[in-house]
Amino acid sequence: MNQEKTSVLLEVQGLSARYGKVGALNNASIQLEKGSIVTVIGANGAGKSTMLNAIMGALPTNGRSTGNVLLQGKDISAWGVERRVAEGLSLVPERRELFSSMSVEDNLLLGGFRLHRQKVANWRGIMDEVYELFPRLKERRTQQAGTLSGGERQMLAVGRALMARPTVLMLDEPSLGLAPRVVREIFKIISRLRSTGVSILLVEQNARAALQVADYGYVLETSELIMQGPARELSDDPRIIESYLGLGQDKQEQ
Repeated sequence: MNQEKTSVLLEVQGLSARYGKVGALNNASIQLEKGSIVTVIGANGAGKSTMLNAIMGALPTNGRSTGNVLLQGKDISAWGVERRVAEGLSLVPERRELFSSMSVEDNLLLGGFRLHRQKVANWRGIMDEVYELFPRLKERRTQQAGTLSGGERQMLAVGRALMARPTVLMLDEPSLGLAPRVVREIFKIISRLRSTGVSILLVEQNARAALQVADYGYVLETSELIMQGPARELSDDPRIIESYLGLGQDKQEQ
């Protein structure tokens, strides 16, 4: 990825991860430029979620990783999750992990708790920005999160992450389990997020939708990155069309 080092917001160098003796990610190196959307596409089980969890420092207890993660030039490889969040890194996990019995608004407030604890001025004002981005959440702000639709839960998960004012937002399979109409809506929102100043690392099995919103893409296959390039070039590559975009089309039409 040809870019000036000063514009690289997130840099992952030779990242490998394993669960016990099983390798899940092998020597992955990626870059995320400030103000951009970068996607990592690949089939289920390729190691995409493992990559995000390793970058976040959130691998399960039987997992370990090697390699370097740099955020705004700082090596955060040895930092815990909370410190990475404080530095501006947020992850919306595949399972969304909302507090189902709590209201939409309380879930959002929890997302901004770190800013509250740090006595950041007007941190509650971020909620107005989230409601502007997701008007449906404002309509349902007193509703329990567990009663929301799949698309609304995804919006809430993204909104909660935005409450922490991240500089890098990582999204793990945001289209998973959603109807095609809702998938299109979610990806429109992802595209709009760029205007909020956040840079996005998007992991997706739906290659077609991901490449449409991304600036740059990586292809992960059986734990190894096998291709990379501008998203438009990847979407025109016959190998990608045959292996991934046909699948994406099938999913969109179902």
